[in-house]
Amino acid sequence: MTVRRVIPHEPMRPLWRCRRCGAQWPCQPARLSLLSEYQGNRTSLLIYLSGLMEEAAPQLARLNSHQAPDLRDRFLTWARAR
Repeated sequence: MTVRRVIPHEPMRPLWRCRRCGAQWPCQPARLSLLSEYQGNRTSLLIYLSGLMEEAAPQLARLNSHQAPDLRDRFLTWARAR
């Protein structure tokens, strides 16, 4: 029997692409996982994502000719309470 290693939907730095599906991280499966993990504690999720956004900004700026991308929608907007 062959055991398959499951690759999680985690960011691949400094590209900030998903290790599993290659989409921009946080990809949709990562978002669902984070919402589940932080269920009932949206403030902590937003603090966590803000830290990751601050880490990603300079890395992505270096990769994109030093143009700082606006990452708020990608990292935070989707996680706010509706």
